[in-house]
Amino acid sequence: MRSEVITVQTGSRPAVRDITAEAQNFVSGAGDGLLHVFVPHATAGLALIETGSGSDEDLLTALDELLPTDDRWRHRHGSRGHGRDHVLPALVPPYASVPVLGGRLALGTWQSICLVDTNGDNPTRQVRFSFLPA
Repeated sequence: MRSEVITVQTGSRPAVRDITAEAQNFVSGAGDGLLHVFVPHATAGLALIETGSGSDEDLLTALDELLPTDDRWRHRHGSRGHGRDHVLPALVPPYASVPVLGGRLALGTWQSICLVDTNGDNPTRQVRFSFLPA
């Protein structure tokens, strides 16, 4: 297995960051296999969604409705509502696996690999790509 960690800046506000290009660069020329993407953080996740058409903002809006930034959370360190960030990975998992065929990600036409981060207290994230050859 070959593995590499990249750093992604998500900023101080909830964000959806498309990391498809970085993932494709990692598997380019690797042949057939499986790409596993993992976010080693307790307050971020990964989603395979369409970007650029408003879906990324729709996802953040839906997450705000499901997980509001108020004082209902028992986990209370950090900024107001931070407890919701610790619930996020139960809904948006911190991992994704994508088939790789001929060194190319076998994503659907409109799918992108996106880092989802609602935690403005941590503006820098690590993402691990691991390639398992066929």
